[in-house]
Amino acid sequence: MSQPIETVWQGKFITVRKQGTWEYVGRARDIHAAVILAVEAGEVLLVEQYRVPLGRVCIELPAGLVGDETEGEAITASAARELEEETGYRPARVEVIGEFCSSPGMVSESFTLVRASELTKVGDGGGVPGEDITVHRVALAQLPDFIAAKRAEGLAVDVKLLLLLGASILT
Repeated sequence: MSQPIETVWQGKFITVRKQGTWEYVGRARDIHAAVILAVEAGEVLLVEQYRVPLGRVCIELPAGLVGDETEGEAITASAARELEEETGYRPARVEVIGEFCSSPGMVSESFTLVRASELTKVGDGGGVPGEDITVHRVALAQLPDFIAAKRAEGLAVDVKLLLLLGASILT
């Protein structure tokens, strides 16, 4: 029988919980994230933005919270909205790939990975005021070098980019 879960602290977006001696963090209000894989014509859309918990800029796949603005919003609708907001590209199609956990020993949050396709450039992107997102459209063949250059500049690299770097790491 599992031990009861105690809420140690809860903010607007984050909840700290304790179960027995295990402490972990999760999202409040059943909010979860959609991560967007937008690959087309041999290129992928990436974003870079300052991440407070890291204290530095991070290169990552576009992503956003589902249900933070509109309760009950579909994952695909949220992902399409976030992709356009962050990158300026509007997808004609968004399909769910699956649910994944990024750090299951410390965080209860999971994210849904979606694939966005049939992209149309409709704006500059950059996110909402204060996000200061820089958009990159990178050739998949150049991705390992691009990531290495960003690391050399001092940027953090989101673990989800392993999805795209896998072949270059394994060979």
